[in-house]
Amino acid sequence: MTPSTSNYTARHLSVLEGLEAVRKRPGMYIGSTDSRGLMHCLWEIIDNSVDEALAGYGQNIAVILHGDGSVEIHDDGRGIPVDIEPRTGLSGVEVVFTKLHAGGKFGGGSYTASGGLHGVGASVVNALSSRLDVFVDRGGKTYAMSFRRGEPGVFRDGRVASPDSPFEPFIDDSRLEVVGTAKRGVTGTRLRYWADRQIFTPDARFSYEELQTRARQTSFLVPGLRLTLRDERRLPGTPGESGPVEEVFQHDGGISEYAEFLALDTAVTDVWRVHGSGRFTESVPVLDERGHSRMAEVERDCEVDIALRWGIGYETTLRSYVNIIATPKGGTHQSGFEQALLKTFRKVIGDNARKLKVGADKIEKDDVFAGLTAVLTVRLAEPQFEGQTKEILGTSAVKGIVMKVVEKQLQAQLTSSARNDKAQSALLLEKIVAEMKSRVSARVHKETQRRKNALETSTMPTKLADCRIDDPERSELFIVEGDSALGTAKNARSSDYQALLPIRGKILNVQKASVGDMLSNAECAALIQVIGAGSGRSFQLDARRYGKVILMTDADVDGAHIRTLLLTLFFRYMRPLVEAGRVYAAVPPLHRVEVITARSKANEMIYTYSEAELTRLLTAMEEQGKRYKSPIQRYKGLGEMDADQLAETTMDPRHRTLRRVRIQEAESAERVFGLLMGSDVAPRKDFIVAGASTLDRDRIDA
Repeated sequence: MTPSTSNYTARHLSVLEGLEAVRKRPGMYIGSTDSRGLMHCLWEIIDNSVDEALAGYGQNIAVILHGDGSVEIHDDGRGIPVDIEPRTGLSGVEVVFTKLHAGGKFGGGSYTASGGLHGVGASVVNALSSRLDVFVDRGGKTYAMSFRRGEPGVFRDGRVASPDSPFEPFIDDSRLEVVGTAKRGVTGTRLRYWADRQIFTPDARFSYEELQTRARQTSFLVPGLRLTLRDERRLPGTPGESGPVEEVFQHDGGISEYAEFLALDTAVTDVWRVHGSGRFTESVPVLDERGHSRMAEVERDCEVDIALRWGIGYETTLRSYVNIIATPKGGTHQSGFEQALLKTFRKVIGDNARKLKVGADKIEKDDVFAGLTAVLTVRLAEPQFEGQTKEILGTSAVKGIVMKVVEKQLQAQLTSSARNDKAQSALLLEKIVAEMKSRVSARVHKETQRRKNALETSTMPTKLADCRIDDPERSELFIVEGDSALGTAKNARSSDYQALLPIRGKILNVQKASVGDMLSNAECAALIQVIGAGSGRSFQLDARRYGKVILMTDADVDGAHIRTLLLTLFFRYMRPLVEAGRVYAAVPPLHRVEVITARSKANEMIYTYSEAELTRLLTAMEEQGKRYKSPIQRYKGLGEMDADQLAETTMDPRHRTLRRVRIQEAESAERVFGLLMGSDVAPRKDFIVAGASTLDRDRIDA
């Protein structure tokens, strides 16, 4: 035996038992010890309360973020069992909070479908808390128990409960104290805990925004559940910065209402619901009377409930859940859903290929999923997740059940003879075929497109005045309003790197139009062709032909409207261009002031870009005794400038001003575009009426 092996014996092996293992390796149980892990602990406790509501017990949950860093969760469920668990001789409360893989969700008798299934949720939170207090209302009594880092005992508090209060652990027997009486028929659990700062990083914080999102999501998934959030921390940059803030989330419409909430574009179809169920058998280990493990065949039920809705856009929003637990990375249920969707549409479109003029091309997943908003939920007992964070469902039998349900019901929906269903199905099939044709066209365009030089014939629109260089980082495309502005801009530009594309009037409002209408519109098609990077899902930022796209419209209401329509097109179908900061709005001057100088010098020209700037300039000139020609020229159109003026003020990089168009919050931007440019008139009218009092009338061109 070598010296190195003789020094390594069984004495060097460490055996971690119970909650000690959780404190030693917290990442194994909650993923990380930063804010993400902190939030995961909170989800474990909230999910236990939601499971009670999901099982039909209780309909109120409250979450309170206290200023001392603790968090409190109340529910009106049945309350944690307080009687003695026969195997351990401990109360149900102590078993739940001190024993890993213990709870009411393993045997199948208490919960037919639940989110917290690993049996480590409450006990892990307890192990990673410097203090945890639990109160249970059951049988007319209120029971209480406290823990410090997973160990039961008693805190000797002063006025305020604190993890730093003197603590006495139970030595011989642990006790579940009766601390009061509960009203007749009142049951539930109240929990408050302080996360252990020895475990979590100093910057770990509970995120109120994440809580909002999760509470809203859960209220959609459990219709009738009332979730109350209260933030008492007064943290800078949060809604409760100036004082305690409270929000209530309750939605009775279920996942249909959730799909409507998530969908931001104009609808092509109503929200379609797909319901169904299936049974499967799986082998699971069970304990016999002697405590020995053996494999047994267990029959499971799986319920499938899906809400589907297609809109005119091309973005896909898919939310999948197992027993109301989000599975952001998918799993077998999502895989089955996607395969069934593609298979069904391929069959239905194949049956109507001649009518839809499909040709030899094949429908792909991206064509079907363009504009889709879907909420996919499955419920089953003891699902198999990949990891404690439950982000991926692994139960293989669920895939086949979901596929069967979706194929059967979706095909029935698409082939329904009811007038409304028939009309919506026709629109949807036309949209999917249009998406396919757009994708095929973009692929062909990408394969064949190359920069043309002076010796080659150009396939670009004849109205494009292209530039000479072929470097997309240095070139600029000006989109100008009308032929009159084009003539002036041609003389004002630097043709080496500045290209011009005129548009006639107001282009199509693509927020209301379908993909097919957009592609068949001459102005929209010309813009997409000239930029050369495709559209929608097929847009490739690296394939663009210009480094900057500059919208140069008149400084009046019509110009602002045209600019908005153009931005809507870029936002909906060329969004990566906007996200990369490649889209700009030119800022032409509003006024030209001709300052009278001495006889030997030419008059000086000063340009101003707003009424306020003009007022300041004129006031300063009067104070300095300077004179100017009257009337002052007010530009309403780019065509009113000569080439030198346009170059100096708007096109020459040395003097011009450009506004970069940015997307700070994509969802907020989506809602604004939907409000201002969508087909729903009533919200837009309310918005205009509400903002009328704050409007500066001087900014309106009379």
